[in-house]
Amino acid sequence: MRQIVSLGHAEALLAIEVVKDELVRRQKLAVVAVADAQGELIALLRLDGAPLPSTTIAANKAFTAARERKATLDIGQSSRHPETGFDIAYFGDPRFLGWGGGVPVLVAGQVVGAVAVSGLTQEEDAELARLGIAAIAKSLG
Repeated sequence: MRQIVSLGHAEALLAIEVVKDELVRRQKLAVVAVADAQGELIALLRLDGAPLPSTTIAANKAFTAARERKATLDIGQSSRHPETGFDIAYFGDPRFLGWGGGVPVLVAGQVVGAVAVSGLTQEEDAELARLGIAAIAKSLG
């Protein structure tokens, strides 16, 4: 039997709150998504005025980061590599994507979920997702 450790509702809300507060401080609009260890959505927040497509994109970034156990920016860069690149559609699920902003959450070296942000640049999305992950890590001691 295998036991799966996963983020829960409390951790998801904490990450969303931290990212939301930073977005408000920066006066920016985005969507924040948190997924469990299997990549399934736990919580999602779309700030008023954030682009509607960012809702699906944030959820898919969180799904991809958790399922593939790596940052979506890394997946995107690998898929676009001129010699070793690949068509991400071959991953078998249309939710997989390679835009930056989805980051896996690791606890004791194990992926327990992911935090994703969509609506800003890839770099800023990823930076904000990492803020949410840092808050989760701090709460776990």
